[in-house]
Amino acid sequence: MTKKLIAEFLGTYFLILAGTGAIVTNSITGDLTHVGVAITWGLVVMSMIYTFGHISGAHFNPAVTIGFLTNRSITSKEATLYISTQILAGIAASSTLLILFGNIANLGATLPREGWLQTFIIEFILTFFLMMVILGSAVHGKAVKSFAGIAIGTTVGLEAMFAGPISGASMNPARSIGPAILSGTLEHLWIYIVATTLGSIAAAIIYQFIRENE
Repeated sequence: MTKKLIAEFLGTYFLILAGTGAIVTNSITGDLTHVGVAITWGLVVMSMIYTFGHISGAHFNPAVTIGFLTNRSITSKEATLYISTQILAGIAASSTLLILFGNIANLGATLPREGWLQTFIIEFILTFFLMMVILGSAVHGKAVKSFAGIAIGTTVGLEAMFAGPISGASMNPARSIGPAILSGTLEHLWIYIVATTLGSIAAAIIYQFIRENE
């Protein structure tokens, strides 16, 4: 378990450091653009999956961990340890950016562009389909698992591309918690915890139903 937790910490740390770091860098220089930020998210997810997937399963996301707990792929004890590690890694990543750049762009915090309901629905849908892709590409017995990292990374990049400007395209409570705490933007954090978690749980339940009726 120690090796798994180290892998989860390192993977989550670099995922959030690179992804939110791209937002901060773009805010400073304007060179990356929104497209560059979305691509960064997709590439870092893909690379971390191939680096740590064989060790910890490459969750890097409390919502994903809860999804796996829902379909009983992990125990509640394992889930608690994973989630705690992921959140700590997110806080560490945001702390690193705060030290390096100061509180630029709210450290890449996810914030609604319009009302909370719109963002809630978007984050639910994004996480639902992300979890579906994870289960279908990395877990299903018939999946070509060597391509799972590409499928999942592409999904994250795609969702960040079209939904990032509206909801922030979190899909990951740890990704939102770290920047929110360190930048002091806590007002809407609950959306990115509740909506993503519910989306992942819904995906796990529906995917299990599909598998049982194949």
